[in-house]
Amino acid sequence: MSTENKELVVHFYNELFAKGNLDVIDKYVGDEYIQHNPWAPNGTEALRGFVTGFRSRYPELQYEVARVIAEDDLVLLHSHAVGEPGTKGQVVVDIFRVRDGKIVEHWDVIQDVPDSTVSGNDLHSTLSAPAGQSSDASGAASKQVVSALLDALLTDRDVSAWDRYAADPYYAHNPKNLNGVAAAKEAFSSAFAALPDLRMDVKRIIADGEYVAVHHTFQVNADDRGAAVVDIFRVQDGKIVEHWDVFQPVPEKSANDNTMF
Repeated sequence: MSTENKELVVHFYNELFAKGNLDVIDKYVGDEYIQHNPWAPNGTEALRGFVTGFRSRYPELQYEVARVIAEDDLVLLHSHAVGEPGTKGQVVVDIFRVRDGKIVEHWDVIQDVPDSTVSGNDLHSTLSAPAGQSSDASGAASKQVVSALLDALLTDRDVSAWDRYAADPYYAHNPKNLNGVAAAKEAFSSAFAALPDLRMDVKRIIADGEYVAVHHTFQVNADDRGAAVVDIFRVQDGKIVEHWDVFQPVPEKSANDNTMF
């Protein structure tokens, strides 16, 4: 099912945004389409209007899907979208839920691409070798590694978990983070010290071979409206070797009542 859903979503996405083919909405989107993008209402007609307006605003839109991660009924696309030529564009993560051959729910997290990163890494490329995913990698095993790291960090504030679950060379694509396990430990130690009430609530985890995506909240305290975040990890030989993320503040108002999660 994951393979079929992956093919469906990639075809739908390409047709809709690259070609402006609105017919794929009728063909692939369910009547009860639940939208979590805060700028778009529910339903297929709203999606049609959103895409029409978006392509009208950005007639020279270019985008490249860097990776596709699928598990069960969920498919995640990690993309680089450039609306206006000459600009850095945005890093975009879309998550689609597929049921009976129809897309029935959608979440996304969008972040502007900065002019530079402290590591020198861009926000999309794969730096760990090999560039292609291993055909025999276990998504379940990769999910276990990432889940164990997150549990140690979020429950126990145990930054030494990076030594157990990650290995150098470790490549960081967060624009503010340096490469290396030691840098990851320092980043979390500093965050926990500066933000003692920091809260992260994991909403869904999608694992596909070496890649694990985690969709979660990020709040500095219980009263913070917070942000929506997607972290993507690459796991090789039982260790995390690469990480990408996307961060979007939750707006005060939304065009739907579904939240970003």
